[in-house]
Amino acid sequence: MRPVVTVAEMAALDARALETTPAEQLIEAAGTAVAHHVLDRFGSVAGRTIVVVAGKGSNGADGRVAAKLLVEAGALVRTVDPSAGDADLAGADLVIDAAFGTGLSRDFLAPTPPAGAVVVAVDLPSGVDGDTGAVGGRAMAATTTVTMASLKAGLLLGEGRRLAGEVTVADIGIAVDPPRAALIEDDDLSALPLRASDAHKWTTSVTVVAGAPGMEGAGALSSLGALRAGAGMVRLIHPTTAASSPVAWPLELVRRPVAMEALAATAQEETERSGALVVGPGLGATPSAHEAVRHLVADRRCPVVLDADGLGAVQGVAGLAELVAKGTAPVVITPHDGELRRLLGGPVPDDRIACAVDLAEATGATVLLKGPTTIVASPEGGPSSVLLVTSGTQALATAGTGDVLAGIIAALLATGLPPMLAAGLSAHLHGRAGASAEGVLIASELPALVGALIGEVRRGC
Repeated sequence: MRPVVTVAEMAALDARALETTPAEQLIEAAGTAVAHHVLDRFGSVAGRTIVVVAGKGSNGADGRVAAKLLVEAGALVRTVDPSAGDADLAGADLVIDAAFGTGLSRDFLAPTPPAGAVVVAVDLPSGVDGDTGAVGGRAMAATTTVTMASLKAGLLLGEGRRLAGEVTVADIGIAVDPPRAALIEDDDLSALPLRASDAHKWTTSVTVVAGAPGMEGAGALSSLGALRAGAGMVRLIHPTTAASSPVAWPLELVRRPVAMEALAATAQEETERSGALVVGPGLGATPSAHEAVRHLVADRRCPVVLDADGLGAVQGVAGLAELVAKGTAPVVITPHDGELRRLLGGPVPDDRIACAVDLAEATGATVLLKGPTTIVASPEGGPSSVLLVTSGTQALATAGTGDVLAGIIAALLATGLPPMLAAGLSAHLHGRAGASAEGVLIASELPALVGALIGEVRRGC
């Protein structure tokens, strides 16, 4: 995992570094890192035109050091200030954006580089908020970004992720203590547990409560997600009525179709031997469904993944906190933005990391906030309490993929992984598997892709 810092955390790291290292030395190191990145990535700059947009602060100073070194390498360099217009960048083969860094607190209208010009941003594209990735005004899209000491949250969120291009972290001699957040990468999948030699089907069993009439597929997809992620046994409890239609259920499932009124009691019976419980996908929004969800969360006997319709049953943040407080087993919630708005009773804040952290602390649940960058926040708070996942793709923007994710999380919880790690690794697996699909992905294909990816990881161990 790679550290990811907020603007405030980076400012504190800078201040501590300045206690022992002169500012000029840090600026020299940063500018040198930018110049070396240009030379390593793009080769000889002799005779090429480079324009450096340099502000008055330390970000601009970094750019001016890079300019000096690139002149020595034979480039034709001119430096302009942030008020430069498009015409000031005319003829540039490469533009270095060193106008403003993480300290910018106002809108900035960046000049537009010439068509075909390479753009290298220093620390982050100027105008991008270092915490949220939001753009104030107009930012210059970078081909690559050289960021100092650590990834910044704004490079992974919102518009910042798109505008940053390929991101390189430069070591300039600033020590980075474990911050609150970290980015999950492929190497972290090595933490996926192997089945013990004496394992049996109940060792990592999962119960799924999902799939009301008309939404049976949600229960099947969650169950398949759990099976492909390593659950040795999946027992699906789903409400049924006289009007229920026949469904081609996966052969591997053990099903217990019951009346909605018996749902909670039947599920409690099943979870006596389960390692984790999924509650909510396709369960519906009837009063009896909501009552069953609340009962299962309050009287849980194993870790719970509360997803989809289950989130609508908890009666807001205060209601969820009350239910979570009644038990000791962990609860993981998995809202997308629409579900989060309903849970909060209002709009989703711009600072998604802060929102996830606040929600986790307020409810006592581990929060997996879905999005282009998925955020996982632990209720414990402090350093290493947030994970970011950027493996998701547009391929997952199709009905049912969230149901699969709920099953994957439950399977990893059933192995004994801590809730935050189980949720973070599940989201990364989910994203990587979706990205591996050929053509248009549908949710029923996703579990097999997850299983194949886990197989690859284990063969590589």
